[in-house]
Amino acid sequence: MNMIEVKGLKKSFGSLTVLDGVDFSVNKGDVVAVIGSSGSGKSTMLRCLIDLERASGGTIEIQGNPLVKDGVYVPEAQRKKAISKMGMVFQHFNLFPHMTVRQNLELAPKVVQKLDKEQIRRDSEEQLAKVGLSDKADEYPANLSGGQQQRVAIARALMMKPDILLFDEPTSALDPELTGGVLEAIRQLAEEHMTMMIVTHEMNFAKNVAHQVLFMDSGKILEQGPPQEIFENPKAARTKEFLSTISK
Repeated sequence: MNMIEVKGLKKSFGSLTVLDGVDFSVNKGDVVAVIGSSGSGKSTMLRCLIDLERASGGTIEIQGNPLVKDGVYVPEAQRKKAISKMGMVFQHFNLFPHMTVRQNLELAPKVVQKLDKEQIRRDSEEQLAKVGLSDKADEYPANLSGGQQQRVAIARALMMKPDILLFDEPTSALDPELTGGVLEAIRQLAEEHMTMMIVTHEMNFAKNVAHQVLFMDSGKILEQGPPQEIFENPKAARTKEFLSTISK
């Protein structure tokens, strides 16, 4: 069973077509990097997967659970089941500024999962250690660097024990010198075989960490395959043009 199965995914905003028949699948434990120019539909595609945007057509299944079939959404209870084991890390962190790092991590498990407080505390300590921020538990987001805030956001997503993590350009809001810690945290998750889709402009990271690369342009996946194939032997003219531009 594929972790994610997408067929014919479409999304329009009025007369603007953002996704135009997208097809792909993600295997368990795979890291899939999604690359392409700004405006190619990458982020919208991720948001459709986790039901933050409504698809205009097509089919999405998450771990065999349908979210939308042939453009028709399943009932709310089924939608929640489909996305219940997915987490998402956004470009701009989205941490609650009035809460400490620890409180940011522990809020969702308390409210949504209603877990035991001691278990939640153990989990938050474990996840902060994983992203190298054990000493920042009682700090507020404003006192952290952008890179540290993004690592907190990753730890927060992991608190819900997802089977799949989606990353929407997790380093694009950071200064270059701050991206290393974030990418290392994602790399560690890859080594632990977390299933991930990552929209990224970090081409070296995509080459070295991803199992599959999707190249998007104008709402379509023009090319997909292993990193070596995409980066060293692209077939589509637009892929070649894109890669030649970013390598300059």
